[in-house]
Amino acid sequence: MRKLKSICSVFSVMVTFSWTAFGAESDSYDAGQAYQTTCFACHGTGQAHAPLVGDIIEWEIRLDKGIDTLVQNTINGLNGIMPARGLCTDCSNDQLRAIVEYMLEQSK
Repeated sequence: MRKLKSICSVFSVMVTFSWTAFGAESDSYDAGQAYQTTCFACHGTGQAHAPLVGDIIEWEIRLDKGIDTLVQNTINGLNGIMPARGLCTDCSNDQLRAIVEYMLEQSK
């Protein structure tokens, strides 16, 4: 059951990524660069117990809650530790989703 759930989650991410990839906004948007600029300080170092990009187990646990939950946690912040919008105050919600998808892709 868990394997099926993981496969469905990955499929959901792929479909969402495909949708985002063809949006006009993402034509010039570099989610990898945005990650380096705004997210790496925590998700590249483990600061404040942030899940490290590349840590498959930690991201799978979070992905079990669904991509929409991950994106909403990014937009709204989480538990007073994860800042709202991940400190990317000029990122749109679609751009934040693209960054989350980038981080998930790097954590496979």
